[in-house]
Amino acid sequence: MTATTQQNRPDALAVLELLARREPPRRFEELLQRARRNGTSVKDMEKLDRAVRLGLDIHDLFGRAQQREAGLTALVDNARQLTHSRDQGDLLKEVARRAQRLLHVDMAYIGLHDANDGTMTIRASEGDTTALNVGLTVRRSAGLGTAVLAERAPFWTPDYLVDEHIQHSEEIDDVVEAEGIRAIMAVPLQCCGSVMGTLYGADREVRHFRPDEISLMCSLADLAAVAIEQTAELAKARTEVRELERDTSQARTVLTTEQQLEAVHSRLIGLVLDGRDLHAIAEEAAVAMRGTVAVRDPGGRLLAAIGEPPRCDEVELAKCRLDAHAGGEPVPLSDGAWIAPVAAGGENLGTMLLAPEEPPAAPSDVRLLSLVTQAMALALLLERSTALAAGQVRDEFLDELLAGPRRPWRQVEERARRLSINLDDSHVVVVTRPEGGSRGRAVVWASSYAHRKQGLKSVHDGCITLLLPGDDANAAARAIYDELSSLLGHPVTVGAAGPTSGLDTVRQIHREAQYCLQALTDLGSTGCFATPQQMGFLGVLLSDTFDVEDYIHSVIGAVLDYDTQRFTDLAHTLDAYFAASGSPRHAARSLHVHPNTVSRRLDRITELLGPNWQKPDRALEIQLALRLNHTRRTLRDHRSAARQADSPGSTSGSPNSRS
Repeated sequence: MTATTQQNRPDALAVLELLARREPPRRFEELLQRARRNGTSVKDMEKLDRAVRLGLDIHDLFGRAQQREAGLTALVDNARQLTHSRDQGDLLKEVARRAQRLLHVDMAYIGLHDANDGTMTIRASEGDTTALNVGLTVRRSAGLGTAVLAERAPFWTPDYLVDEHIQHSEEIDDVVEAEGIRAIMAVPLQCCGSVMGTLYGADREVRHFRPDEISLMCSLADLAAVAIEQTAELAKARTEVRELERDTSQARTVLTTEQQLEAVHSRLIGLVLDGRDLHAIAEEAAVAMRGTVAVRDPGGRLLAAIGEPPRCDEVELAKCRLDAHAGGEPVPLSDGAWIAPVAAGGENLGTMLLAPEEPPAAPSDVRLLSLVTQAMALALLLERSTALAAGQVRDEFLDELLAGPRRPWRQVEERARRLSINLDDSHVVVVTRPEGGSRGRAVVWASSYAHRKQGLKSVHDGCITLLLPGDDANAAARAIYDELSSLLGHPVTVGAAGPTSGLDTVRQIHREAQYCLQALTDLGSTGCFATPQQMGFLGVLLSDTFDVEDYIHSVIGAVLDYDTQRFTDLAHTLDAYFAASGSPRHAARSLHVHPNTVSRRLDRITELLGPNWQKPDRALEIQLALRLNHTRRTLRDHRSAARQADSPGSTSGSPNSRS
């Protein structure tokens, strides 16, 4: 190592030391200035400057990650505090206060919708400077709240008063102008499929809200809606208790029941907020409802089970599942079991099947089912939010693999290690394309699915690519096809390939999966799934972009590589074997070797290609690959000979040349 390298090495390592100590950005600039004062060469300064810029980029990533972590931590803390609120007025005030702090906005307020007259009234506000906001009642045809109630989706504007896309009203504009508000974001307060109101965040400066801020506000609104619903239910229960106080026995029964429901609900919500998984929630639910519990996703995959799930009639089960989601409430089965929808914001997250020891005898038992499914829905939503937050960096890594890494493989492997991605094990690639409808829901599902399967996701040109652990591409394709088509309610087309191991082969099997998807499209078979083993040589015939060399390598690449490395001729033996109609003796005669030699070669070929290579379908693929390889080699030889004949020093065209 030269003296210059030794002298510069501490400055380069200093960047890592600054990162490790989480030093502010100005310390990186001081490092550059110190190097300039020390007379560092231009070349070394360029290297150091590059290291500092990369360090600042990493420092910025750390900062954004801390912001996301702080937001999620605050959201969990908010959810825990909201579960302790009992009075609706205090609860709404607390929600507004926490929304203001969580989003760092100047003002936050809540409007509740009155279904009787179609108006919305502002019930709570935080950060207001006038007395005009709280108590304001507006008609449903104006303001951001109108769009929120109509679409059940968040809406925002960077400058409300000058935004011409909004239906303005004089009463709203007066309040906005008096408060000096510019940017406003509105998200729905919805629970059990209904919108009860709107949560607003407002700034007194022009502001473009980021997607993560909108997502965080939506999550807070969902938690607030559940808390408001719980508060309303508790208030209703207390009213009933006061009305029934004349009947002491009945009043005590009702009160005890409500306390039990509240305790169970609080325990379930506590488990969710403590980060416990769906299995722990189902276990608590099984104890509370005294029975066996099974939770399935929209595709029918078992997510959690406590006890032996009951065997129900599949036809009746499918009908009751639809009825439960259509009505938004539990539905009884003929054998005494109950099926309850697990849903949030109108989205089907799955179903819960309960087989109780004793059939529910009171409405409170059925209501307990609903409370349990609410907690399960909240757990699934938090799991999805975690998957989306953690999956962005992993998605970028898969994008880099598919596009071809721009850095040395050693650095790519190091990055995979830092992300806890082990591609040395077997993986498969699945490429799916939703046929119609919005793809946003499919992308959200893919993030959750990749997180659940410990895989990677990428979205490009309307197709979703999943890199998943496993060694059965066909099984992975079928599982994704069944689950995603059921979730979306319309067909999806799926191509899959693999298995493979190692970082450098991911791009190749991704192309194979794409070829399968393209072949299905060309065949008019959209809404199906396939793998290279199922498509075979049809990929060559149906796709203009299919690489013949890749096809040959995928079928007999192991044999060709073995011949190249060991100087053997197994490919020629395969040709002779097929030409001899599968007779080793006749093949040996054409090869001028002993039959035992052919048998040993065939054993080696079996080790390389697998035990099923002589079956008709696979044999046809191998023969086609051999013929393509032979033709390709012949064309290369002819092209080489033609170039040699056309070269200036060639004498092949002179009268005195030898034949």
